[in-house]
Amino acid sequence: MGGLFSALGSFWSSLVHIFDPLCGPVGIFAWFGQSTLLACGDTGWGDEIALGLQVTVSVAIVTLPIGLAIGFLVALGQQSEEKPLRLAAGIYTTIFRGLPELLTLFIIYYGMQMLIQSLLIFVGYDGPPVEINAFLAGVIALSVVFSAYCSEVLLSAFRAIPKGQYEAGDALGLHHGRTLRLIILPQLVRIALPGLTNLWMVLLKDTSYVSIISLADILRQTSVAVRVTKEPFFFYGLACCLYLVLAVLSSFLLVYVERWAKRSEIRR
Repeated sequence: MGGLFSALGSFWSSLVHIFDPLCGPVGIFAWFGQSTLLACGDTGWGDEIALGLQVTVSVAIVTLPIGLAIGFLVALGQQSEEKPLRLAAGIYTTIFRGLPELLTLFIIYYGMQMLIQSLLIFVGYDGPPVEINAFLAGVIALSVVFSAYCSEVLLSAFRAIPKGQYEAGDALGLHHGRTLRLIILPQLVRIALPGLTNLWMVLLKDTSYVSIISLADILRQTSVAVRVTKEPFFFYGLACCLYLVLAVLSSFLLVYVERWAKRSEIRR
């Protein structure tokens, strides 16, 4: 089993290297950064910056579906007929929209370690201190913050759908779940998409917070390079360019998604 995981790890590393836009076979730094501070390998900082880009994109991509799922459930809770559910969903969104993202990250990263350590001590554990994976803590923190804002966007979209749509599903004899899946969700996606697009852009920027807990994202790697090379303008300017490139690529992709959603609505 260990050999299988090792082989899969090697395959994944090779795949990432092939498609690496910075230090891969056709990477920008590999072709144009040689003999500069951005050279790939031991002579420059290209590999470190490329790793930071991979971490930033990975955190954002992993956070997105988790945040959407939690946000959708919270939005359902906010319009539930059960008062405790509405109250719990309202408290959730109030807390995580009110707390600064950085403070939420600290609470989850350090708080989870303290909680787990306390539970282990309670059951008799006497080993070394428990450390939470920084990537996991970053994803959890960004997911809860993203979900709090996402739930408000989805709630507004739910309220924009006429109640007659639900009644039509009941008239057709559809179960509430099928009504939600076949009638409500397609309209919900189209209505909520502009707001979710803005939240994705915010999420891309918020990934920079994970550098505080020593996760090697773009900002962390460029900060290390600045301390070593004493070239702050160059490396922080590079970080700005990378974030802007991610934003521009996301904009193109999201425009395509919006067009697809509109075409789907026309076909319906």
